[in-house]
Amino acid sequence: MHTGEGGFHPPSPSPWTPAPRELQVTVRGPSTQIDQCPGLGWRPRKTLVALDIACLLMAAVPFLLCELGLVPPVRRGFYCNDSSIRYPLTAAETVSDGALVSIGLLLSATTIALGESYRVRRQGLGPQAYAPALYKELGAFLFGCTVGQSLTNVAKVAVGRLRPHFLAVCRPDMALVDCSRGYVEAYICTASPSEEKEARKSFYSGHASFAMYTMTYLVLYMQAQGAGRRAPRALLQATLLLLALGTGLTRVAEHRHHPADVAAGLLQGILVATWAVQTL
Repeated sequence: MHTGEGGFHPPSPSPWTPAPRELQVTVRGPSTQIDQCPGLGWRPRKTLVALDIACLLMAAVPFLLCELGLVPPVRRGFYCNDSSIRYPLTAAETVSDGALVSIGLLLSATTIALGESYRVRRQGLGPQAYAPALYKELGAFLFGCTVGQSLTNVAKVAVGRLRPHFLAVCRPDMALVDCSRGYVEAYICTASPSEEKEARKSFYSGHASFAMYTMTYLVLYMQAQGAGRRAPRALLQATLLLLALGTGLTRVAEHRHHPADVAAGLLQGILVATWAVQTL
C-alpha cells in the first residue's frame, strides 16, 4: 500500500474487471441512437439493423444445420467391455431443454433491461436513449449466445462421442456383434435414427455451455455496471454461477454426459461470454 502527499491512493482496477460501458449518443430529431461506428459517420438505421440481423443469422447457420439433423454426427464404434457407455437411460431430465432456454433467456433479458434503464438514468440521458442502449446490449448477448451454441453443435457432430447411456439407447443386437475383435465398428442400432443421433452427441454438453454462458455474461454485466453494494452483488453473482454449475452436474448425474463433456461445456461458456462482453 502506497500513500503520497494527498493521502491514500486507491489500487488500479484488476485487468479481469470489465470497464464500465459509457453510452455515446447522438440526438437526431426525435430519436437518439448509440454511436456504434465512431469516426465512420452515420449510416441509415435500417441498414445497421439489417446488418446485425444478417450477422446473427450467419452465426446461427452451423447451429441450425446440426440441430435439424442435416449434418449427422461422426459414427464411432465401441469396446464391448466399455463400462462408461453402459449406464441406464433416465426417463426425465432435471433441467429440460425448454426450461433451460426459457429461464436463461428470460433472466438475462430482464436483468439487461433493468441494467440499461439504470445506466441511462445514471448518465443523465433522456428516455429516448433507452431503446438504442437496450438494443445494443441485447444484441451483443444474443450474438454471443448464438456463436456459443453453434460451436457446441459443431463439436457434437465432429467428435461423435457416445453418451454414457449409449448402449441403452442404441440397443444393438449383441448376438451379431463380434466382441473378440476388440473395437467394434460393425453393429446396427435398433433405436430410431433420431435417438441414435442424439446418443452420439455427448461432447460437449450443450446444457452446460448455454447455462454457463448466460450466467457468466450476467455476472460480467453486473460487474461492469458497478451498481449496488459489493457483498450483495457478489452473493448474487456467486448464486448465478452455482446455478450454471448445478445444471451441468445434473447432466452427469443423469448419465447424459461424461464429466469431461460437462467440464468442456462450462469452460466454453465462460470463454464465449468473456469474449462477448469484452468485444461486442
